[in-house]
Amino acid sequence: MNQTLRKPKAEGKAPRRTESKEVRRQQLIEATIKSIAKHGIGGTTMSRVTEYAGLSIGIVNFHFESKQNLFEETLIHLAREHHDHWLKAYRDAGLSAPEKLQAIVDAHFHPKICSQKKLAVWYAFYGEAGRRKTYRKLIETIDMERFDISLALCEQIRAEGGYTGLSARQVANMLEAFYDGMWLELLTYPETYTREGARDHVIAYLAQVFPQHFNMPGP
Repeated sequence: MNQTLRKPKAEGKAPRRTESKEVRRQQLIEATIKSIAKHGIGGTTMSRVTEYAGLSIGIVNFHFESKQNLFEETLIHLAREHHDHWLKAYRDAGLSAPEKLQAIVDAHFHPKICSQKKLAVWYAFYGEAGRRKTYRKLIETIDMERFDISLALCEQIRAEGGYTGLSARQVANMLEAFYDGMWLELLTYPETYTREGARDHVIAYLAQVFPQHFNMPGP
């Protein structure tokens, strides 16, 4: 007697629409990154974004309601991607404070994070004088988490090495300034600076302030 074998219905597999919604949102965010990198914020229109994404204006309006919402979600996406990357590097690093601090430094110059396209978008947002405070507020918590972790690591290294006349807070602040400065150099002078060279500049600074814990990079 022949029996027809039926596959059991997959439980909890309904969210195809939700999945599709997330895919659409990601497509639009990626298209926005591409447009801002190429045309700047002023030259990025809803029409241009939908053209790059291969979607309709109605779709972008449905998911983001306005261009400003789309911009803010794009910035948050970049900030979270950066956050998740350095945090994973920090957690996966060795147990010592220098290893963990170097992992955070290295993560800033990983190709996934430190690309010409993404750097152009970061600085396009920073250059928006009228909405700079709004944009900073969106990612302030994410930035502060990294600063607090770096500060704790610097304090630990300072105590272990018996370094005197040195403020751990100043070192942590300088690291944040280095990241922004090196990113700007990489964006402005791509033919001169490399990600590896930019990272080495940061490590060279750490080797000067914490010589027992960091080695000066080679030539």
